[in-house]
Amino acid sequence: MSFSKDIKSIRHKCLLSQQDFAKELGVSFATVNRWESGKNQPNFKTKTLIKNFCAIRGIDYDPSSESSEE
Repeated sequence: MSFSKDIKSIRHKCLLSQQDFAKELGVSFATVNRWESGKNQPNFKTKTLIKNFCAIRGIDYDPSSESSEE
């Protein structure tokens, strides 16, 4: 699964809007929107935040398995 699909799936599992997901991670709505549209990917620090966000909620996510397209 691509990173953009992973992010959207994580967000949907948590029943969050892009705005609410952005607030949870401390990023802007536009940033989440770019991730989901495949226009951008987060840096390592933010991928770690996403991994921790998922771990707290019992969602499997391993950013190290993503291929880097940056």
